[in-house]
Amino acid sequence: MVFTFDIEEHDRIEAAAQCVLSPGYRLQYRLRMAVATHYLLDALEQWGGSATFFVVGQIAKTHRQLVRMIGDRGHEVASHSWAHRRLHTMSPEEFRSDLRLSKDALEQATGHAVVGYRAPTFSLVRSTAWAIDILGEEGFLYDSSIYPVRHDRYGVPEAPAEPFWLKGRGLSLLEIPPASLSIGPWRVPIGGGGYFRLLPGPVFRVALRGIRQPTVGPSTVLYFHPWEFDSTQPRLPLSSLHRWRTYVGIRHTRGRLNRLLATIDPKNCLRMSDLASRLLAQRSLLSTFELPLAVAGST
Repeated sequence: MVFTFDIEEHDRIEAAAQCVLSPGYRLQYRLRMAVATHYLLDALEQWGGSATFFVVGQIAKTHRQLVRMIGDRGHEVASHSWAHRRLHTMSPEEFRSDLRLSKDALEQATGHAVVGYRAPTFSLVRSTAWAIDILGEEGFLYDSSIYPVRHDRYGVPEAPAEPFWLKGRGLSLLEIPPASLSIGPWRVPIGGGGYFRLLPGPVFRVALRGIRQPTVGPSTVLYFHPWEFDSTQPRLPLSSLHRWRTYVGIRHTRGRLNRLLATIDPKNCLRMSDLASRLLAQRSLLSTFELPLAVAGST
């Protein structure tokens, strides 16, 4: 199993893209992001395992010591973009610049190479498939941006649920998707986020046990955000549906995370880069998937 955390301020989430917030509110979210990330680091230290933190590059400028601490405690620091812009909003040239800025800032903060990437809001989809070659050209070892489910904001439902070789136009890249659960003909996202907050803890743990493990070995990837563990933060001015999706179950997340960690042997957990190295050593066992090119009006 792999625990991953997407480190971004709460006001950067996609549901808040159209929210108008004062500089004071944005400063609050920035400070609370740091506090919640410290909580996660302490919880992981008490548990004894390592995780991967996909960090927005700008945070390496505003909270350099926090990013350094993540690396110093034995966790992997990977890129979650420079400014948490979805790939849809960038040209290929802008994406390359975004990647370089993030990679450089995170490497300067930690002193370690950044080899992994996760796109904001899992926005590597059909219309942004051009990003695959750029990730390979910029030296990334793996990507974790494709969620193989059907969702209103993201997802490539036809992609494999297990790690696979993602084929671009000229280059290929190791893709390690978040966990999903097959129920009959449907594939349900179960990797974390709202699904972790919505489902009762025992149900979530049973669902994790139901995930079919691939031939290459256990590779269940979970993901969380620091703001999901801060139940008293100021609420964003969201629509009713987005407010429910964002805050459902948030009062219980700290207890649920502690109980989940208590059921898992830290020796059986890997950082994403360690899992990627194992998978690449067995690359002949990985399937290959080419992200279909989008047609006009599709994603």
